[in-house]
Amino acid sequence: TLRRHLQSVHKAQYHQWAKEANFESKLPDDVKKRKEQNRKIEAEQKTLDAHLQDMTKADRVVAYSDPAFRRAILEWIVITDQPISATEHPQYRTMMEICARSPNGIITIPDRNATRAGIMRAFHEQMSGLKDRLQVSCHRSKRSHI
Repeated sequence: TLRRHLQSVHKAQYHQWAKEANFESKLPDDVKKRKEQNRKIEAEQKTLDAHLQDMTKADRVVAYSDPAFRRAILEWIVITDQPISATEHPQYRTMMEICARSPNGIITIPDRNATRAGIMRAFHEQMSGLKDRLQVSCHRSKRSHI
């Protein structure tokens, strides 16, 4: 090929022209050297650990915008298989309004274990309250029959 001919017969002139034209040499030996250098560089950098930095929670906060919020709602509805009307529920709106008032826009979302524990605690409190009301009602009913 022409490149092999240039390399074997006109190497010095080609290199001079390439340098003046600010052109990367395409001669087979030069290409081979560049590939070897790239392999050495790639072999040296095996991980990005040295280049990574921990981000604080505040750094990870996504800035609010209406389009970002709408997209997040759409993704939440689709990924969690929510009904499309979920965003119209009063409790959803209450939750969003509470989140909007969080300091610095940072909220702590409970994981599944904390959520389950909260539901169980609320259930037991509700049952205790119901039991107390029923006992009071039973006592009043017995007195009125006497």
